[in-house]
Amino acid sequence: MNASLRIALVLLGLLSVGDIAGLAVTDGDHPPYAIAATGAVLGVASLFFVARAWTGSRSAVRPLLALRIVSAVTAAPAFFVHGVPTVAKASAGAIIGLTAAGVLLIGRPTTSHVVTR
Repeated sequence: MNASLRIALVLLGLLSVGDIAGLAVTDGDHPPYAIAATGAVLGVASLFFVARAWTGSRSAVRPLLALRIVSAVTAAPAFFVHGVPTVAKASAGAIIGLTAAGVLLIGRPTTSHVVTR
């Protein structure tokens, strides 16, 4: 497993744990309980695929990416709903940005076949 994939899996795994923890820290309004519960389910499923990908299963990568992207999309309404606290907006931005970073790291080509002249 190359370094960028390893870093991406750790990052996406930490985001997954954060999704699960979100269920415990919600006040019911920010994020709404339904969003926190959805995030927790997505987090548990994501951790399953992170573990499979870590052990070398390439077939686990696509469902992992899909779950993490859906999770990031559930954070986006924080920017459009009136009355969302600044901290929640910052958290949503971080979730979206870190998810994008993880997706890009997974898609990064390996450099093991460097051609020299």
